Amino acid sequence: QVQLVESGGGLVQAGGSLRLSCAASGATFSSYVMGWFRQAPGKEREFVADIYWSSGITAYASFVKGRFTISRDNAKNSVYLQMNSLKPEDTAIYYCAARLRSKAYENWGQGTQVTVSS
Repeated sequence: QVQLVESGGGLVQAGGSLRLSCAASGATFSSYVMGWFRQAPGKEREFVADIYWSSGITAYASFVKGRFTISRDNAKNSVYLQMNSLKPEDTAIYYCAARLRSKAYENWGQGTQVTVSS
């Protein structure tokens, strides 16, 4: 089955950068859409960005446009989220997720904590 393992979270000052990684296994991901979501304390999980594995087409939530970049590396079966100009409100657990193009997200990683100090 699909397995997703995130890494790269940590503590950073406002204005700093982090790069999250998601190692994917258990499927041929050319038919998948890979996404990043986040959940802050007391809030619902929200969409951050996604990428169609085969075409590289991306989409972003409005609150991260121009600051975050999602990418994938076919050779490493990995998806990345480069986060720049981080703000305290970006503090959350960040989750990697995968779905087939015609379905809802059903595969999730364990999450990685990102904390941005002011």
